[in-house]
Amino acid sequence: MGVRVQSQPFDFGAEAQAFSDAARGAGAVVTFSGLVRDESGRLSRMEIEHYPGMTERAISAIRDQAAERWSLHAALVIHRYGILLPGETIMMVATAARHRAEAFAAAEFLMDYLKSRAPFWKKEYGPDGAQWVAAKDADEAALDRWSGA
Repeated sequence: MGVRVQSQPFDFGAEAQAFSDAARGAGAVVTFSGLVRDESGRLSRMEIEHYPGMTERAISAIRDQAAERWSLHAALVIHRYGILLPGETIMMVATAARHRAEAFAAAEFLMDYLKSRAPFWKKEYGPDGAQWVAAKDADEAALDRWSGA
């Protein structure tokens, strides 16, 4: 199980294969990658900031919570920071569990946390300048659904 917060790109296929190869005893592996979206067609780049150490600890704690809650064999979170362009891979989540339901639920939980609460600050740049990206109500609602589950 691991958490990596890094500026450099990563090879999603290679990471997924290595994770799957190491998931001994699991019956299911779920992988997900998130890409930088350009919903308006005007995004030139996104800049992501974080506090080294704090970010890794926060993500590790939520990964450990997911591992315990869904009896995971393994879980991996990779998240990039720095300047990213539209279409670039921004993050990856991988989970391995005995059964698919647990692997899918844990992956969704981790993705919801990363989207709404992980300590990253995102700024989008376009032709009209830069603006900070605020958390969306839908992202918070997605995470809130796990508190009662």
